[in-house]
Order: sequence, then structure tokens, then C-alpha cells
Amino acid sequence: MAKIKKKGTSGQAKNYITRTQAVRKLQISLPDFRRLCIFKGIYPREPRNKKKAAKNSTPNTTFYYTKDIQYLLHEPLLRKFRDQKALAKKIARSLGRGEVGDAARLEKNLAPKLTLDHIIKERYPTFIDALRDLDDCLSLLFLFASLPSTTSVPPKTIARCQRLCHEFQHYMITTHSLRKSFLSIKGIYYQATIQGQDILWLVPYRFVQQVNGDVDYRIMATFVEFYTTLLGFVNYRLYTSIGLVYPPRFDSASDERGAELAAFKLESKNVGHLKALEQPTANGTTPSEVSKEIQQKVDDVVKSAGLDEIQDTTVAEDQTTNEYAIDKFEPAAPEADTLPQPDGSENETGNLFSSFTFFISREAPKAPLEFLLRSFGCKRIAWDAVAGEGAFTNDETDPRITHQIVDRPPLPESSLPAVPEAHADSVRIRTGGRIPGRTYVQPQWVWDCINEGKLLRPDLYAPGATLPPHLSPWVKTTRGAYDPRASLADQEEEGEAERAEEEEEEDESEDEQVGDDSKMANGAEEDEVSEADDDHGMDVDDSEQDESDEGEEDEEDEFGGFDDAAEAASESEDEDEALRSQHQKELEAEAAGLPFSGSTKSSSTKKSSSKTKKYEAERRKEEEELERQKMMMSRKKRKLLDKMLYSNKKKEEEAQKLRSKRRKLENAAKTKA
Repeated sequence: MAKIKKKGTSGQAKNYITRTQAVRKLQISLPDFRRLCIFKGIYPREPRNKKKAAKNSTPNTTFYYTKDIQYLLHEPLLRKFRDQKALAKKIARSLGRGEVGDAARLEKNLAPKLTLDHIIKERYPTFIDALRDLDDCLSLLFLFASLPSTTSVPPKTIARCQRLCHEFQHYMITTHSLRKSFLSIKGIYYQATIQGQDILWLVPYRFVQQVNGDVDYRIMATFVEFYTTLLGFVNYRLYTSIGLVYPPRFDSASDERGAELAAFKLESKNVGHLKALEQPTANGTTPSEVSKEIQQKVDDVVKSAGLDEIQDTTVAEDQTTNEYAIDKFEPAAPEADTLPQPDGSENETGNLFSSFTFFISREAPKAPLEFLLRSFGCKRIAWDAVAGEGAFTNDETDPRITHQIVDRPPLPESSLPAVPEAHADSVRIRTGGRIPGRTYVQPQWVWDCINEGKLLRPDLYAPGATLPPHLSPWVKTTRGAYDPRASLADQEEEGEAERAEEEEEEDESEDEQVGDDSKMANGAEEDEVSEADDDHGMDVDDSEQDESDEGEEDEEDEFGGFDDAAEAASESEDEDEALRSQHQKELEAEAAGLPFSGSTKSSSTKKSSSKTKKYEAERRKEEEELERQKMMMSRKKRKLLDKMLYSNKKKEEEAQKLRSKRRKLENAAKTKA
């Protein structure tokens, strides 16, 4: 006879452990257990059957893998946590005795320091793994870099987050690794490509943040502590990979005056080697001068041999026939799919603004614009002295400035105050005047140029102009979907605009008809009241006529006939009823003394109804053909086709709604113009 298994020794009861059991097993407090799980990347799990996993009838809510908790037993941080707990008891005992000096000495000298270096190496065995997990890290650190200092968020943490974020931004500027950016309601999204890995993070806008008590900042501070260590490792590896010294030199005084990115100065590792080369040798000449003399002799030999001419011809041939030019994919047919075009090289995109000098106005966001412009090759960026240090120039009238980023509409000269001639130029610039020969654009121009990978027309982004739609660069337009950048005529179906106009005319005619009916009804009621007061004649009995009409109607309902005959009869009945109703309305309008204009409307409605009938007939034929094709399919394929058609129909309806809204806006703009 086989052994009877004990309950709770196998299956889910063995694979899962509750949080209370885990805390008791590790012999630490619950906050320390949370910190340890965050550092090690251990998260709660959801078992299939909570009752079996909990070993009792009352299921718990939080479970962990037993192997994960067993793995935590050998963690070196457990000893640090226990040392902290023992030190806290000693400090509390000293404070209870009134020995404040001893308590301060214990906290200063015996406080254990937590190092997370070994955890970073365990969780990210390769550098690519660290880059893949950098999205949440950057988003959280940029968030804490913009928070105000409170009791829950100390200023040291904010300063450290700001410094790490600026160091990472300097690497992006140096290597031109930034690819795309997008302005959203949440903040500004950035995407960079580092060693083949796409990294996307979110930076909040620089508004005044209000720290609420609803958020548990202890847990967020634990994540910040881990992510600062991670980003420090990543920055060190990135800087050393391109030959820069890490950490870069930081000028705290300049940072306090608002320099931000300009407070950091990057240095190359070969600076010492270059300085050694500049030192004179025993002969009194420097190695660089010797190398120049040797190079001059080599150039003379090349010229005498005529090799430079051959080299020039080869360079010219390479320029004419560039084998490494980027191909462009063109569709073979007008109905073919549009293939995504390859991106330009890093040199082309990284030097997008290299030939320009920008001036950022005071109302424009300086920090994101400076980062974007420097990342794409701009070397000279100016702003007002109020915005901080680090500008190329603080003079707005500098003739070297080619572009100015303005986020306010231009004011008419009549609204400007009268000023003396000596200060006319400065006051005119302050109040929104324009300097001739300079291009004025709104901030969205920078983002759209970066996402498109080319310089767009600046007149579309002039101050006060209606900006084109700012679309997400990560959302690709599909066939049949609404595209705000394309014209409305290119997206509409055949006859869609005409049908929309017909529907609008029908709605207007119905509204007018409802108004006329209400007026006629009021007039008819008044006539009936007057007739009731004046009529003293005999009443006519129309019961026989009503019975005969009812009999005729019953005979018409009983007769079925063939399909074509039924359709013709129904059409004739509709026409007769329309004529009768129109004649009745004419009589009522004549009795009420009101004009009747139903004849002109009826002709227009007939024309519109004919077009809509044609469209509905074609649509009905397509549906019938589709139903015939469905009959030949299996049940599984038919259900799959129904789901596809349903989803496509929903997308078409959404796109049609957006097109109708745009059509109304364009028509309203035309009428105003």
C-alpha cells in the first residue's frame, strides 16, 4: 500500500508562500521586506487556486514563489537591515537616557551603508539588459528631478536625479542618439537609439508640482534609490565607450544660476596624452612639430609623383556614383501598400540644425528646446539673461541669429505704446516686434522637423498661425483610417461629399418643414375655434364613406402579387401618398393664409433621394454578393470573416465621423472667408 501524502506538501501549497510567512521566515519587518523585493525584482504572484495555495479555507491576497523567498535567505542586504534595526534600538535607548551626544555619534559612525552594486550585476548580466530596462528608470528619475523638496522628497535626492539626467542628456547630445519626440498631455516623450536598443521615456512639463499625501513616497524612494544606482552604471559605461571622462566636471555655482546643461563640461580621456605631446623634447621641438615636418615631406613626394590627381579623380567618381546612398521604396501600383522608407544616416539627422543660430524667447520652454536643438547639431543657442546662464548671447538683436522661437501672437503696431526714438528698437522687440531677415517660428516646428527628419516650411508655423496637427511619430496610418495630414479629397470615398451635402440639406428641410407645420397647426387651431363659435348648421354623416375606404384598404392589403408588381405598386402608392400629403398641406396653408414652398423642396429632395437610392442599391448588391460568398465558406471561416468585417466597419465609421467634422469646419471657414 502506497504512502498517504500529507496535505500541503506538494502542488500549489508547496510552490506558493504567503507574505506573512515570508516575513517570518526572513525575520525582517514588512517595510524592509518590501524594499528587498523591489531591489531584487521579486513581485507577488497569482496562484490558480488561492484556497489550495493558502492551505486553509480563508484565502489570502498576496502570494510569492517559495523559491524566490528561499533565494532571498542568502542576500547580503539582510545583514544590513538587521544591523540597522539593532542600531535603531541603541539610538532609542540613548535618547531614552537623555544621552543625545551618544545617539548622534552612533548614527554618524555606526550607520550601515547599503550598496546595490552586486544587485545591479545580478539583475543585468549584460549591458544590453540594462539598456532594455532603462525606460521606467528615466521616466521616474526625470519625474523626481522636477519635484519640489519636501519632507518625503529630500533635496539631496532631487539634486542627484537632476545630475544623472543631465549627464545622460549630454551623452545624447554628443552621440546624436535622439531620434523622435512628441508633445502630449502627460509630458514630452523622447525616443533614443543606443547600441541598437530603442529607449522611450517621459519627461513632465515644468509646472509647479503639488505633492499630495495620497502617494506613498517611501516605495517610490526605494525605486529611486535602485534606479539612481542603475543609471550611474549606465552613464559610466556610455561615457567610457566614447572616450569621455566620467563623471564630467560640474560647476555648482553656474548650476545655481540656471545654467543646467551648460554647468557640465565634458573632457576626453586623451587630453593628458595630447598635453604630453605638446611638451618640448631634448632638441627643443615638440613631437607635433616633428610630425608636421614629416607630413609635409610626404605631401611633397605625393605631389611630385602625381598621385594626388588620381586621388582627386577617384573622389569625384565616388561623389557622382554614391553606392551607399539610401534607397527609396516606391509602390509598383497605385493600390499597392506603401512601404516604410528607411531613415537617414546619423550624420544627416544629427546635423539638422547645425547651420542655424536660435534665440529662444522667454515664453518658450527653454530646457526641452535646448536639449533638442543641441541633440540635432545646433551649436549656438541664445536666450534672455533671465532664463539663466550658458547662452551663446543674451542680445536679442544680434545679427547672427537666424531663427527665433516665439510662442505668442504678433501684436498690431497700433496697440503698441508710444515710446521715444532712442529706446524704440528695444521696446518694439519686447512687445512682439520683428527683426527683418530673421525667421520666426513656434516651438512645434522643432518637434515636427525632428519627427519628419527634414526642415519643414517655417511659414506654416509662423507666430499666430493655425498650426498643422502634431501627430505621434509612433502611430502609423493604415489604409482606410483617417489621416489629418492628408487632404480631405484624397481620403473621401466616391460620392461621400455629395451624400453628406444631401443629408445636410434634408436635415435643414426637415427643420423648416417642422417649423411650417407648427405654424400651420397653430393657424388651423385658431380657425377651428372660430368655426366652432360661428357654425350653427347641420352635421354630415361620413360613416358610409369611411366604411368604403376601409374596405378598399383591406382589399389592397390582402393582394400580394409578384415581386416586381409589388415593388411597382409600393412605389406608386408612395408617390400617391406624397402627392396627397402635399395637396393637403397646400390646402391647409391656403386656409391659414401662409405661403407654401413645398414644390421646390420636393424637386431637390427627389434628386437627392435618387442619388442616395443608387448608393444604397449598390451597397445592397455588394452585401448580397458577400452573403453568397459566405454560403460557400465553412463555419469557422465565416465567423472569422464576420469579426473582420465588424472591426473594419467600426474603423470606417470612426474615420467617417472625423471626416465629417473636418468637412464642417472647412465649410465654416470658407463661409467666414
